[in-house]
Amino acid sequence: MASETAGIRLIAHDTLGSTNAEALALARAGEHGPLWVTAACQSAGRGRRGNAWTSEPGNLYASLLLTDTVPAGRTPELCFVAALALHDAVSALSPALKPQLKWPNDLLLDGAKFAGILIEAESVQGRSPAVAIGIGVNCAHHPRDLPYPATDLAAHGVAAAPVALLEKLSAVMQVRLAQWEAGF
Repeated sequence: MASETAGIRLIAHDTLGSTNAEALALARAGEHGPLWVTAACQSAGRGRRGNAWTSEPGNLYASLLLTDTVPAGRTPELCFVAALALHDAVSALSPALKPQLKWPNDLLLDGAKFAGILIEAESVQGRSPAVAIGIGVNCAHHPRDLPYPATDLAAHGVAAAPVALLEKLSAVMQVRLAQWEAGF
């Protein structure tokens, strides 16, 4: 389903393999960003170094596709931009939360991971690289039996619907991207 969130186009799916993979496939097919791609559930979500990302319904799975705006040498900086935007969005939902940024791509609450960021770039013929900024947030539940502590927003008393969190994230992402473009 196509629509908008905070002025950026949005394509929402019930189920996808991976929102990042879909965003990059759209870029190869000629799509120009910015564009959010979301899924209520991912069947092949992944994190850094190819780690699987548990993707049950009730959490946020979203990728922001950027094209023609990211100089190749600055792509890694987008992880900082996304982390700051996600920090801002979560803090706006509940000022009592104190999310912490963990280099290079995690957000923590009380030392437990509740969100991850995955930046993937791909050359698209005749254009600057297409970049997918993948963001997964444990809103309603979190994976168990991990080698590190994990949590979710609901466990911290925050009822965050993925759609509401995305709306907030989309708005602050635009602010953080503008700051980055002006000189990080």
